Amino acid sequence: MAEPARTAKRVIGAEHVSDAHQRGRVVIEVLPGDIVTAQAQETAERLKIRLVEGPLEKPAVVRTDGATAMRRTLYRRSPKWVAPPVQQTRAARRITRLALVGAGGVGANIAHLAANADVAEEIVLIDIAPGIAASVALDLNHASGVTRSRARASGGDQLSMVAGAEVIVVTAGRPRSPGMTRADLLDINRRIVRQAAEAIRTHAPNAIVIVVTNPLDEMTVEMLRATGFPRNQVLGMAGTLDSSRFRNALALAAGVPVSDVEAITLGSHGDEMAPITSRARIRGRSLDRFLSEEAIATCVKDAVTGGGQVVALRRTGSAVLAPAHASIELIDHIRGARAGAVPVSVMLEGEYGIDGVVLGVPCHLGASGLVAVEELDLAEAELAALKAAAEAIRGRLGL
Repeated sequence: MAEPARTAKRVIGAEHVSDAHQRGRVVIEVLPGDIVTAQAQETAERLKIRLVEGPLEKPAVVRTDGATAMRRTLYRRSPKWVAPPVQQTRAARRITRLALVGAGGVGANIAHLAANADVAEEIVLIDIAPGIAASVALDLNHASGVTRSRARASGGDQLSMVAGAEVIVVTAGRPRSPGMTRADLLDINRRIVRQAAEAIRTHAPNAIVIVVTNPLDEMTVEMLRATGFPRNQVLGMAGTLDSSRFRNALALAAGVPVSDVEAITLGSHGDEMAPITSRARIRGRSLDRFLSEEAIATCVKDAVTGGGQVVALRRTGSAVLAPAHASIELIDHIRGARAGAVPVSVMLEGEYGIDGVVLGVPCHLGASGLVAVEELDLAEAELAALKAAAEAIRGRLGL
């Protein structure tokens, strides 16, 4: 019997291509009348996914008997179940030149991770303290004799060294000390970010900028203002770090490996951050199947205060390892080593009903930086928390 005719046309966008890639598909069927956006075509080419004119012949449905299906379900729920590894795309490319403004703990660790993961052909470290950036670069080059890293590092104290960089990560600024909030650093670090922005605008006008300096959302706004760049070129690293802390807290509370946990944190990188409990999963199931309401609330608090816990223990600085790994995650999305949505602080233009302020939301990234903001169906309280975070940032910046 003939199939009924379709009455609606599909618009195939970049998000559909990214979703197909995450599901392991290499072909997307384009039916007569479908509209394929230019971004979808660019994403498909980057991820090596073919857009094929359909209709294609459908393979026979493989039917599974009830006993086998039940056995698979029970195994997934058992302690022996192991989460599949994070999928890596084969379309990853090396960045030609990665510049790091700030060669302290975070900057040095980003450089180390980038060199070992073959992220970039050249890594440039810049720090106003004489000898610091050059010493880290020399140390990295010495380590290449062991790691066999192909990346070559250089360092100096001139901001003009950002010239020609594809991606620039700005970590420079004063770290928190015990008792300080991220907002307390606003006036101190604003001047540093503006100086970096002036150099980036002059010497690397096409670069994608990742801001790590605290208070992160506010400093991302300052970077946008000072460079005059479009929003796709300026990203704030926050949600990746906060989400990692949230997953760690949930895994510890549930007594499972962190690989069994999927969870994200949105909002601001501060007291107004919003861990999204409604979409969090442990072994594919909702949190209440493993944890009590009190335990979940404790995990949320742990994510919000995680950075402060590190500051209290270190006394003379803030976290360096987790922020470095979170920054590399964003770089991997930009260079095509990872696909799908990742929480990033970006300037919102109406998404989630918020406009004119930087906030952490799920984003798709690519060679041009921000490709698209993904709007999730959030619980009412979670959406309210996002809007409250936006108003708090407006207030601190006097917007």
